[in-house]
Amino acid sequence: MARFELKLPKMGESVAEATITNWLKEVGDKIEADEAVLEIATDKVDSEVPSEVSGILVEQLFGKDDLVQVGQTIAIIETEGGELVPVLKQAVAQEAVAEVEKTVEAAKESVATPTNFSDSEKFLSPLVKNIAKEEGVSVAELEAISGTGKEGRVTKNDILEHVKNRSNQPVVVPAKTVETPKPVQAPVAQKAAPVSVSGGDEVIEMDRMRKLIAGYMVASVQTSAHVQSFIEVDVTNIVKWREKNKVAFEKREGEKLTYTPIFMEAVAKAIKDYPGMNISVDGNFIIKKKNINLGMAASLPNGNLIVPVIKNADQLNLVGMAKAVNDLGGRAKAGKLKPDDTQGGTYTVTNVGTFGSVFGTPILNQPQVGILALGAIRKMPAVIETPEGDFIGIRQKMFLSHSYDHRVVDGALGGSFVKRVAEYLEAFDVNRDL
Repeated sequence: MARFELKLPKMGESVAEATITNWLKEVGDKIEADEAVLEIATDKVDSEVPSEVSGILVEQLFGKDDLVQVGQTIAIIETEGGELVPVLKQAVAQEAVAEVEKTVEAAKESVATPTNFSDSEKFLSPLVKNIAKEEGVSVAELEAISGTGKEGRVTKNDILEHVKNRSNQPVVVPAKTVETPKPVQAPVAQKAAPVSVSGGDEVIEMDRMRKLIAGYMVASVQTSAHVQSFIEVDVTNIVKWREKNKVAFEKREGEKLTYTPIFMEAVAKAIKDYPGMNISVDGNFIIKKKNINLGMAASLPNGNLIVPVIKNADQLNLVGMAKAVNDLGGRAKAGKLKPDDTQGGTYTVTNVGTFGSVFGTPILNQPQVGILALGAIRKMPAVIETPEGDFIGIRQKMFLSHSYDHRVVDGALGGSFVKRVAEYLEAFDVNRDL
């Protein structure tokens, strides 16, 4: 019977590994071609790994939370059907033989071991054995755990729950043990969350993405010397042009016309004028980026944030920019971004005005050296200069907030860059063709 090796697919030039977050199929499950087998996560995006063939899943080579390299085999799929039980028995027998060989080798190195898991009548995976060894869980305790896995097997979650419940109880050590296991500090992730004395507070653990975001933000502040420059921009012509053309644009292109692609176009032009903003820092070296890849911060339905990247943004016209913005924004909200969609950014733009903020002080998206925050567009009284004299009028205005890395970007460059963005926006042709 043919056995197909399901490998972790390539997910982009700069993505080399991913973490398994959930198995959607268990050993023994039937799988159709293109059906998702497991969920994975890179440092930015969660995605699914589909099967290339139809068949039966006979082996999972990695467990939940394991880190897998691109190209590694993660599962075995039997593609020609047949009786599943003998295949499973054979796989279990092979794993048992491997474990016996490991036990014999360990016995040669040490006469006494803290725990001899081969005495257990249960099938124990290497992951469960490692956790049991680190936590000082005896064979007797393992025998008493009611497994929730297939055929009553003890899973990772089963033993972690057992360890959590026994934290205040003495550890039972088998009588035949010669050495006392060294106490091992429990992983931080397994510590019980603090409980409110009054009972009025709710303690919620951060999800995986929020933990990553928190780590990135703290690391960015610790890495770069953040400085901000602010400038007020008159975008009256842009507002008028969009109002006049948005309906026709949607009918012709099948895409909504927002302000974002207009702003992105101006930023890409300004970066071409000031390539010193299109760099990154590596130790004592400055890397000048060849391509202008604009990150576009997007809010997710669960409240988290992600930054998909518009590649070669300076080569897109306004229609192409609108399509790229809408595509990435839509797939971000639907959770359909691919790992490569968030890689390779050289400069980032975030629209804080979406939530009513007038301006903000965004944190750099490392290793980039600049990020631009777009404030809310508001009607404001303003002095308008004309050949006939000055007068007060109602104008559409907004603030641009530019954060940059003062290690390599001084005020002259940082201020000149955001001023150039403002100049492109204020010079927008109200009679521009679609």
